[in-house]
Amino acid sequence: MQIIPLSIPTPFYVGDVNVYLIKEDPLTLIDVGPKTTEAAQALRDGLRANGVAFRDVKRIVLTHAHEDHCGLAKQVRDEASNAEILVHGWETGHLFGRLAQDQHKRLMDRAGVPAEVFAVMKAAYENISLLTDSLSDTEFGELHDGMQIEFESGALEVLHTPGHTPGSCSFIRKADRTLICGDCVLKRITPNPIISPDPLNEEMRFKSLSEYLVSLAKLRNESPTLVYGGHGEPITDFEEIFNRYRRAIDERQKNVIGIVNKNGVTAWDVAKTLFPDAIDQDVHRFLAISESVAHLDYAESSNKIAVEINDGVEYYRKAS
Repeated sequence: MQIIPLSIPTPFYVGDVNVYLIKEDPLTLIDVGPKTTEAAQALRDGLRANGVAFRDVKRIVLTHAHEDHCGLAKQVRDEASNAEILVHGWETGHLFGRLAQDQHKRLMDRAGVPAEVFAVMKAAYENISLLTDSLSDTEFGELHDGMQIEFESGALEVLHTPGHTPGSCSFIRKADRTLICGDCVLKRITPNPIISPDPLNEEMRFKSLSEYLVSLAKLRNESPTLVYGGHGEPITDFEEIFNRYRRAIDERQKNVIGIVNKNGVTAWDVAKTLFPDAIDQDVHRFLAISESVAHLDYAESSNKIAVEINDGVEYYRKAS
């Protein structure tokens, strides 16, 4: 199985996104890049350099539905005469914008985010959502854990690896333990657990960090020999990355718990203290809130802190 990385530009601070061409029948792209003129041209050029074009693509598989990964899916699908699109059923970014629904506002209210701050973030993400074309429910098929994505000479097995998003998926070639994992594991960045409604109950919050740690352990159990991430270089020493991630998460847990006092703090308070340089930048502010909520949820689930709700806002205090 020939896996060819293609580096596609994005307008985001994270830089280029990695798209993977599986040059085997049926010709498949894993992720596609954002819907920009520059990204579309870079993808065309990358395919052309490998002797193929949009029209040859038969299948588009999405690791997750963030704009830098899924934005061009509809355009490629249309130019390829209805190539199949596959994404996990817990993803929503290909359906609507990241802060577009009422449940997103409720999550931010619970985190103590001021209404005027939410309004600014929502406006920013309305612009970002233009970097992907929405799909209707009938325009994609669903990925499932354990599903085999078949090719002429082998298969990729789907591993549901929630955390960065609820429906994030990784794909492993069992024959040589090669892994393609989107933003679940990155060489130079610790992935951000994004605040999301729980896909099984939108009135609840998805416990992103707890789920992410389970996903990391799941990937570790596969003993991957080569890991292709959504950004940056391939990884040949998964164990080193795993241990680095655990140290970073443990250190942040200590910092978050240290911010919580007996008087009570909100996730918004924690975000402002933990990320003072990011809190005035719209996208970074959302990521700071997501990170803070994820760590507060994890600390509360471990009985290291307590939470109570007052007027719809969660306040965290030192556990008694």
